[in-house]
Amino acid sequence: MPLPIRHLALNADDVQRAKTFYETVFGWGLQPWGPPDYYQQPPTREGEPIIALHGRREFQPGWKMRGLEATIAVEDIAQMKAAVEAAGGRVVAEPFYIDGVGKLFYFADPEGNVLGAMQYDADADPH
Repeated sequence: MPLPIRHLALNADDVQRAKTFYETVFGWGLQPWGPPDYYQQPPTREGEPIIALHGRREFQPGWKMRGLEATIAVEDIAQMKAAVEAAGGRVVAEPFYIDGVGKLFYFADPEGNVLGAMQYDADADPH
């Protein structure tokens, strides 16, 4: 079964400017969640991903994320990490735990596109 995209994040240098833009253009109601300057737009329909907006990530010095950042829901993060590396991808951020959500790591595919893989906690709210 294909793995679902559960989370899409927009990276921004000026989070407040980006927040105003997306709320104005798309009518989103980005709500504060977690760390400072981190916002989420909850899904409006079942099965939709969470949309997030946060400061631009820099996985390696001088290599800032551009565009959308997608996170895939996985059942076994260690197995996914091994599969990524076996298929020619590379880990750009080692697995870490987000309290109440789950364990996440970021990887680059062979073309340099960065994605996240999250093993969600069983009791984590998917929305």
